[in-house]
Formats: sequence, structure tokens, C-alpha cells
Amino acid sequence: MIFRHNLRFLYWLRKAEKGNFLGKILCYRYSRKYGLEISPSAKIGKGLYLGHPYNITVGSDCIIGENVNLHKGCTIGTSVGIGKIGSPIIGSQVYIGINATLVGKIVIGDDVVIAPGAFVNFDVPSHSVVVGNPGSIHHKENATYGYINNRV
Repeated sequence: MIFRHNLRFLYWLRKAEKGNFLGKILCYRYSRKYGLEISPSAKIGKGLYLGHPYNITVGSDCIIGENVNLHKGCTIGTSVGIGKIGSPIIGSQVYIGINATLVGKIVIGDDVVIAPGAFVNFDVPSHSVVVGNPGSIHHKENATYGYINNRV
């Protein structure tokens, strides 16, 4: 564990969520060192996986379900002036690819794949794949089969 910075960051993030002072300090240190801007006040379920964990941003009001995979360069944030104002709510069993962007008060269902480079500012139903910029939805049963790492 000590050699994998993504696991170290997640460990200290969980400590910071519980109000641990040392956890907050080390979470801040790792966030600056690796470009991980994941707010301790974001509500994150079990089984979060950071694949290639650099330059990942998760806003403070975001809600992320269980067994979600985030990859390099993805942004999950609050929209303050364009589209639906608010933060995303992400279901369980969701794969978010490299450089994908999710903004605004949107709901992402369970068993969803957000393809690399996709821009999502709209609600996505469960069992879907979102591709492109702007994103388009394609329905698919077991969409995340083979994509989700570290299921809990």
C-alpha cells in the first residue's frame, strides 16, 4: 500500500472525511503532489477506484455511489452558470473514462460507462454508455461488464 499513491490518497481521504486532523493534512499534501482534487466533503461510496490517478477533480457537493472507477483527467463538478446549477449524483457500478467531464445537477444511473473524452451535462439512465462531446446515450445491459475494478 505504501508504494501505491492512489491507495495512500484514498486511505487519507477516508480519514479526512471522518474529521481526522492528520488525515486532512496528508490528504491535502497528496492532492497537491498528484493533482487529485477530491474534496473530503464529497459523499463517496465504498469501492472507489482511481485508475492512473492524476489530475482528477471531484467537487465538494458531489455524491458518488459504490464501485465507481475514475480515470486520469476526469472532472466531476458543480455548474454555477451554465445548464442545471448544482452537483452531479453518480450511481453505483459507474466507469468514468479518461478526460470525461460531468457537470451540473445531473443524475447518472447505475451500471453506466462514460467513455473517455465525453462531456455530460444531462441525466443518464441506468444501463447506458455515453460517448462523445456532446455526449450521446446508447442503452446497453451490463454496460460495465469488464470495466469495473475493485468491486466491493
